[in-house]
Amino acid sequence: MIRCLAIDDEPLALGQLVAYINKVPFLELAAQCQSALEARNFLENDTVDAIFCDINMPDLNGMDFVKSLAVPPLIVFTTAYSEYAVEGFKINAVDYLLKPFGLQDLQRAANRIKDRLTESVAAAKPATDSTDSLFLKTDYRIVKVNIPDIRYVEAMSEYLKVWIEGEAKPIITLLSMKKMEEHLPNNFMRIHRSYIINLDKIQEVNKNRVIMDSDTYLPIGDLYKEAFQAYLDTKFLGK
Repeated sequence: MIRCLAIDDEPLALGQLVAYINKVPFLELAAQCQSALEARNFLENDTVDAIFCDINMPDLNGMDFVKSLAVPPLIVFTTAYSEYAVEGFKINAVDYLLKPFGLQDLQRAANRIKDRLTESVAAAKPATDSTDSLFLKTDYRIVKVNIPDIRYVEAMSEYLKVWIEGEAKPIITLLSMKKMEEHLPNNFMRIHRSYIINLDKIQEVNKNRVIMDSDTYLPIGDLYKEAFQAYLDTKFLGK
């Protein structure tokens, strides 16, 4: 399923957009928002694969909202004003739906999203030169990463943030968590749907959190608690 976010400040237009999304079998509506600010708050705690976004909205318009995202998901703009089309495609929008649009128009945009995600997964296979390193594509560069230096990996929509020892900013790469797991050794473990950690970098385990350093507290997801506890049991020396 492709998780998507619907944004429109007009309730009737938002309702119609949501109705269309719910009729596309491979789309899953993660949330609907009536402003870009509401959408930004949602994205601080959750991720989506695509956004259907109106442009003319109060406080923060859709175009500026998308430009403000560090790594935006796939974007389909919806608007009643055709003059925004060129600017929309300049920021690599997947499609541009001119209101009033119908279900067939949205289905076309959804298919383009699906095709783009399929292409991204196919192109995101990492190359390896040894068991101790791998190469990741980030922006327009391909960088070599020493696997022992990876502290943890964080999922962000179809992208990953790879946090490296001694680096203030992560490497952001277009890759799935599953593919990354396949290329990491046994001292890495997934503890949450959004986190893979280097077990050698753990400083502390406190209740349902793994503490990597004084500023990094990562949650342990319910699906991963049993496996993580089993790992701790093999290392635990107390009673």
